[in-house]
Amino acid sequence: MAIDTSTYHHPTTLELTRHAEANELIASEPSALLIGWICDQQVRVQQAFSAPLHLAERLGTLEPAELAAMPVEQIVEAFVAKPPLHRYGRSMANRVHACMQVVVDQYGGDVERIWLEAEDYDDLARRVHALPGFGMTKVPAFIAMLVRQFGLDVRGFEGDLPSYGSLSEVRTYDDLTAYQARKQEWKQGRAERSAGVRHGTRLGEFPEA
Repeated sequence: MAIDTSTYHHPTTLELTRHAEANELIASEPSALLIGWICDQQVRVQQAFSAPLHLAERLGTLEPAELAAMPVEQIVEAFVAKPPLHRYGRSMANRVHACMQVVVDQYGGDVERIWLEAEDYDDLARRVHALPGFGMTKVPAFIAMLVRQFGLDVRGFEGDLPSYGSLSEVRTYDDLTAYQARKQEWKQGRAERSAGVRHGTRLGEFPEA
């Protein structure tokens, strides 16, 4: 039995960049949404989710079948041309190319089949994790966005989200900057805890004299 998709819809925008056209593209075009999530590492969220729009401008398409059929070097060139779309353009280009090949080979080129034909949360998580560029920490956050922003009716992701939240909660640009501040605070706290362990002490404790 598949997930209930009766409430599934496309939002008019996802406020993840300062660029209205980029926000509308990732909301309306499933391949753009995937590409944005693939790029969401080692760069700011704003740059990651602007990448699909600029990639479409440079390549002329975001159709999975067309991207999958391109020589990967063509996508690499689009990523690394100045201004580059990502800090690690070649790596992102290879992941985008490989991801679109999976979409074509396993889902007939229809990105939305990944989630609209899933049976439940575990099946959906397995499908998403099988996509190049989607590690296990990214999977529940992506599914949370499908639920909270696109209305997909599935449960099970809540306990897998980090304490600082996820992009699924972002409704305005102010929400985005607040999310980024929480995430940065969490990273800083983790770094401080790690430093304390390396020095043989815990935070709040003094080393023995």
